[in-house]
Amino acid sequence: MPGLARPGFFAAKIRQFRLDLRRRSIYMYSEYMGNIHKQVPTGIKRGSAELAILSLLAREALHGYQIAKRIEQETGGTLRFDVASLYPVLYAMEKRGWVRGQWEQAGGRQRRYYAITAEGRKKLEPLRAQWRDFFRALNRLAGVQNA
Repeated sequence: MPGLARPGFFAAKIRQFRLDLRRRSIYMYSEYMGNIHKQVPTGIKRGSAELAILSLLAREALHGYQIAKRIEQETGGTLRFDVASLYPVLYAMEKRGWVRGQWEQAGGRQRRYYAITAEGRKKLEPLRAQWRDFFRALNRLAGVQNA
């Protein structure tokens, strides 16, 4: 094994091994421990978006960025929607007639503000009831009420 006889061969391998371990440790930390607030998985989050948006818009009209920030703030970071994933939901809700979007000038910029419609208000309470039933069923199954 001629390569093993090279000076510094083992020292280089040990340095590489330490670097690999450090990278894995950083990856593991960022992936599993770096976020104090646990985020909700995408599938559950996608279904909760309509309820979250309608609940906020029932209070006041907001533009997309405000909606995303309020959801994050009011859930302590557990629910986060980037604007790119939020707008398709808003457009679909607008198409169904649950929200109405309107362009307005704000701070020198054009922003699309969304407001809940009468149809959206009618949809909000059944959505809340569906989620309440879902959480009750999940609690019966998994005992997560006080988790």
